[in-house]
Amino acid sequence: MDRLDKTLTSLGYGSRKEVQHLIKNGQVAVCGVVSKDAKQKVNHADVTVDGEPLDPKTLILVLYKPMNYVCSHNDAGRLIYSLLPSRWQKRNPKISTIGRLDGDTTGVILLTDDGVLNHALTSPKKHVAKLYEVTLASPVRGDEADIFSSGTLMLHGDDKPCMSAKLTIIDSHNVTVELTEGRYHQVKRMFAAVGNKVVKLHRKQFATIEIGDLQEGQYKIICKEDILF
Repeated sequence: MDRLDKTLTSLGYGSRKEVQHLIKNGQVAVCGVVSKDAKQKVNHADVTVDGEPLDPKTLILVLYKPMNYVCSHNDAGRLIYSLLPSRWQKRNPKISTIGRLDGDTTGVILLTDDGVLNHALTSPKKHVAKLYEVTLASPVRGDEADIFSSGTLMLHGDDKPCMSAKLTIIDSHNVTVELTEGRYHQVKRMFAAVGNKVVKLHRKQFATIEIGDLQEGQYKIICKEDILF
């Protein structure tokens, strides 16, 4: 159990002063009874604000990242966090992306304020699969699938080869690539290593999570059990 004001502040309902105002204003109830005691010890599930249950203690989200949004808290430009409710942006600990997508890459991005889960899903030891749809500037040669799956492809600046990756040819300029690691600009660099250039990149799936019926910029809350890896 935590203090009422601390519970609300950690979930982003406001600063300590703003939360105390909510409480004094009678907007917060515990077990259906208005509480004006900021220091009251409470269970998360028992608290409501303006008659609504609290946001989940831990948030795990899947978001359809649009083009030209940045996966950062600090960079200039359009940040993907701006697509979330402002209250969620004030949570402590912060919501962070699980891995990143380049600004010009669209598709599945997961976000969470669960640091342990974030680490587990980004750890190279876990080999979490990511599936990308790729459009290329030049036609495929035909040997890329063998090269990508060989486990011997070296990227410029790296000191060890890429792990085996699965490439499936859709047509002359479109393929899918499934990776189980997450190096910097990896898909783009892999195709550069075989003499091609990525002109469009879309992440279709992260672990078992897909876009589903989400539109660009939309998100939904998921739970740990939804992510099988």
